[in-house]
Amino acid sequence: MRARSRLAAGAFGALAAAALLTGCGDAGSSGTDAPEAGSSGAGCAPVAGDQLVVLTDDKKLQNTDNVLPAINKKAATPQLVAALDKVSAKLDTPKLIQLNRAVDVDRKTPQVAAQEFAGANGLTDGIEKGPGGQVTVGAGNFSESQTVAELYKIALTAAGYQVKVQTIGNRELYEPALEKGQVQVVPEYAATMAEFLNTKANGKDAQPVSSPELEKTVAALKTEGDKAGLVFGQPSQAQDQNAFAVTKAFADKYGVSTLSDLAAKCSGQATVLAGPPECPQRPKCQAGLVEVYDFKAGSFSSLDAGGPQTKNALKTGAASVGLVFSSDAALATS
Repeated sequence: MRARSRLAAGAFGALAAAALLTGCGDAGSSGTDAPEAGSSGAGCAPVAGDQLVVLTDDKKLQNTDNVLPAINKKAATPQLVAALDKVSAKLDTPKLIQLNRAVDVDRKTPQVAAQEFAGANGLTDGIEKGPGGQVTVGAGNFSESQTVAELYKIALTAAGYQVKVQTIGNRELYEPALEKGQVQVVPEYAATMAEFLNTKANGKDAQPVSSPELEKTVAALKTEGDKAGLVFGQPSQAQDQNAFAVTKAFADKYGVSTLSDLAAKCSGQATVLAGPPECPQRPKCQAGLVEVYDFKAGSFSSLDAGGPQTKNALKTGAASVGLVFSSDAALATS
């Protein structure tokens, strides 16, 4: 479903090299012990269920990967930016999950899903006409990016621009095209883009500039973008970043709704954490859960990064908690 890397799971210095966490683990590689993560407590055994819910990251382990428009500076007229900001104003994470579900589960095209969303949410109401002209909106090669790009097209068309959407590929391909003005707008993710530009300019070992605080992340993003001839619109409330999910049945049985709850009630032998093979060592995955929350799973199941293996393990009762993406179509929105 996704062909992008949500590399909050790892060191941001790996951004340029990691096209995705695809191929991360085999179906038969589950059940391995997590290094230095064992606990002598009872823990919380997995509970099967069809509905997945995200546990609140109440101590802010993850950085802020809010969706926002990245714009070539030469194309950034006030009317163009204002039209894109209308999209940001209408998007939050539950709505992004619904958009992803429309495409990934209900099999609607990104264009249809975007049109239905625009109509239901008054997306084009009050949009001011701009100077017009041709605008190409670039998109990554995964459905969420393509759907948000279609929302940008709708808003910019209402502002008087002649707009086309072009799916380009991964960030390593579309970001240079954005700098060169071959595309004028791309949907982006605040923390990931900030670190991409940071490591591109300063090397793979550059000190991270993103933060769990959105204002700090956006300020760093704008600083890095200015060096590359890029500006950014307002961030939406929609986030697509690492998250940890359990089944609703699990949450109800053990009374957990936050990662602090999970650490307090479920550290112990019976608890199985599922994620990509590198999760135990990564500061935004298991290593971060240990450091920030003092959560110690009894065992680690090496599967995939927010993909079908991890979600299936949760639903079938093979894993207690698993790494997912916060806007995944499989997640409950209420």
